[in-house]
Amino acid sequence: MIKIINQTKIHVNEEGYLTDFEEWNVRIGEYIAREHDIILTLSHWDIISWIQEQFKAKKSLSLRGIRRSGITSIKELYNLFPGGPLKISAKIAGVPKPTNCI
Repeated sequence: MIKIINQTKIHVNEEGYLTDFEEWNVRIGEYIAREHDIILTLSHWDIISWIQEQFKAKKSLSLRGIRRSGITSIKELYNLFPGGPLKISAKIAGVPKPTNCI
């Protein structure tokens, strides 16, 4: 599917996850965050950057991995990305939906 964000065409799957990470940029991330009623702060961006680094290194994403990274606590992650912190943060970061998320 094609979605237009800020006059930019991006390719997404049926759940709204980008299918080509190269199409992601900060404005797209901010737009996706707003769709989830999230205003991104420095704490959000720290997590988004970490997720993108993990994706580029071909490492799987998990709540346990985020906790072990020391970047944030699980409680704070739920506060920052309510309603599915791993799914929503991955979507905002422009990476595929983690395989361990329903």
